[in-house]
Amino acid sequence: MTDQELPFGATIRAARRTSGLTLRAVSERAGITESFLSQVERDLASPSIATLRRIAVALGTSIGALLDGAAAHGQLVRAANRRVVTYAGLHARDEFLTEGSDGRLQVILSHIEPGGGTGPEAYAHESDEECLIILEGRLDLWVGAEEYHLEEGDAIRYSSRVPHRNQNPGPDAARALFVITPPSF
Repeated sequence: MTDQELPFGATIRAARRTSGLTLRAVSERAGITESFLSQVERDLASPSIATLRRIAVALGTSIGALLDGAAAHGQLVRAANRRVVTYAGLHARDEFLTEGSDGRLQVILSHIEPGGGTGPEAYAHESDEECLIILEGRLDLWVGAEEYHLEEGDAIRYSSRVPHRNQNPGPDAARALFVITPPSF
């Protein structure tokens, strides 16, 4: 598996410079401090998923584009060739079971350690819907003002455009499948 450790500061810095934007311009657009963005670019700080998404939007791109540059066009993704992203500080790892953004759906297998998740700040994105299936363990999910306590075998469908976040309450690691349509991550 190809493992990419988050933070990936050099990629963010390169995207910012290619766009001709200053640290100040991107930080203002993303609603974060210039100092924090600088730390992210130097791999000294790990942003939440919500913050990473705001940085991507400020750069005029998506998290997925930041992770792999140009999307692959193939349909087959072999287990040994999955893109794997480890989120430092969030105690989570995603395996992308589908590639590219030109299809109608995106499938992500998430491994979430106790206490881990997407971070304390809810976020929304351009996809229409998500379906979350708990394969192992438990996961707490907040969608808007609603809170759900999900256990192995549970599935939920919700709008990606409503701010949401998740966290593993423990005591064991969780494995969850996220199916997102259309792809935006």
